[in-house]
Amino acid sequence: MNIMVTGATGYIGGRLVPLLITEGHHVICMARDPARLAGRNWEGVTIRRADVLDPVGLDKAMQGVDVAYYLIHSMAEGSHGFEERDRNAARNFGAAAHAAGVKRIIYLGGLGGSDQHMSSHLASRQQVGDVLRASGLPVTEFRAAVVVGAGSISFEMIRYLTDRLPIMITPRWVTTRCQPIAIENVLEYLVRCLTEPQSIGRTFEIGGPDVLTYGDMMRGYATVRGLKRYLISVPVLTPRLSSYWVDIVTPIPAAFSHPLIEGLRSEVIVNDPAAQKLFNVSLIPYSVAVRRALERTQSGDVETYWAGARAGLQPGVTLKVTEGMLIEERRVESTASSGMVYKVFAGIGGKRGWFYADVLWKLRGLLDRFVGGVGMRRGRRSPDDLRPGDALDFWRVETVEPGRLIRLRAEMKMPGLAWLQFESQTRSDGNTLLIQTAFFEPHGLAGLAYWYVLYPIHQLIFSGMARAVVRRSETANNT
Repeated sequence: MNIMVTGATGYIGGRLVPLLITEGHHVICMARDPARLAGRNWEGVTIRRADVLDPVGLDKAMQGVDVAYYLIHSMAEGSHGFEERDRNAARNFGAAAHAAGVKRIIYLGGLGGSDQHMSSHLASRQQVGDVLRASGLPVTEFRAAVVVGAGSISFEMIRYLTDRLPIMITPRWVTTRCQPIAIENVLEYLVRCLTEPQSIGRTFEIGGPDVLTYGDMMRGYATVRGLKRYLISVPVLTPRLSSYWVDIVTPIPAAFSHPLIEGLRSEVIVNDPAAQKLFNVSLIPYSVAVRRALERTQSGDVETYWAGARAGLQPGVTLKVTEGMLIEERRVESTASSGMVYKVFAGIGGKRGWFYADVLWKLRGLLDRFVGGVGMRRGRRSPDDLRPGDALDFWRVETVEPGRLIRLRAEMKMPGLAWLQFESQTRSDGNTLLIQTAFFEPHGLAGLAYWYVLYPIHQLIFSGMARAVVRRSETANNT
């Protein structure tokens, strides 16, 4: 089938596309800015430019589509007026889909009973489903509560609060019941419904096997992480006050966190078991889902770019937070060949040093030895060759893609987990882009303090190191 996925730059859509490709479908991604999808390793995917808030061009973008996944929300544009933007977007999309002869729309919305007072966010999620159905096309709507997976905004909020606060003064909403669902189960429902004719035109409530309060979810997360956390509930802390507290403690944008916290007053549990009966999905317990969500960062298998494009990046520096990590990505352009840039950064460390501010690197090694760490004395096995598993001063070589990329995992003592990655990428003009990325997953408030206190020093060191790699590459390339 020809399947359109909207929201492919987002959390759910970015994980759905590879599954649809594996199932043998031809996938068409619609994006307002196609550049944000550049660099994805999605074989055979067609990318079309269109904006659901602008009807011009939507009809053309949807030509030849059999089924369309609607995975869009407009909270990223700001919390003010997002309900009206959501309705307009769904109305434009539904009309264009109908005009283009699309046979079916599949929509992922929010769980919550219509007989209760819902927040504006939950109400908007369900109104979008109604607007899509008003197009006259059959709509399969799935309604889910908290999706448990690294990178899911609702789960990340729980993660940040629990990681960073040993004692939490909590509002009454922590006793509200919720039915979280693992990202793997959400994707399974979305894919299976394509070949299940009984799902056409129906609305399904989906959730995991555990009904928990939000307090239970935080305590459950703490248990998996091996943390001791204490929750003290007070009646005077309203959802609005809670949202301001979340702004301070977590990096989640207010445009997302405020509507989500307003929704925490509403009980979101599955009342209709029709989805489980029809699809017979093997539901993943909350504790297992949390453990899986943490595996990538805790094992060092870091996947960090589901939410944005990498190819076509311009020189500069980006500081961002994604999947629970603080990430600084530094990009420097070089006239040297991609292979030469790789050769230079693959030879860093050991007797050659770290190309910039070596005194500071050695001082960090001495401090690490002082607190019982490995220090800088290990050097490297070979001055030019790197293999996964090699020791490299106080780093461990984790990934080597010859000619393109190396990733190092820190083994020095620190309140968190850290990686340093170098990548050479050939640009369309023939030049090379050096992409140097520092990843840090902070453990608690001590980890956050460590990152921000040392950030000015890291900026100095990493900036100088990136420039030195480029300078050495260009010198070697010209000799």
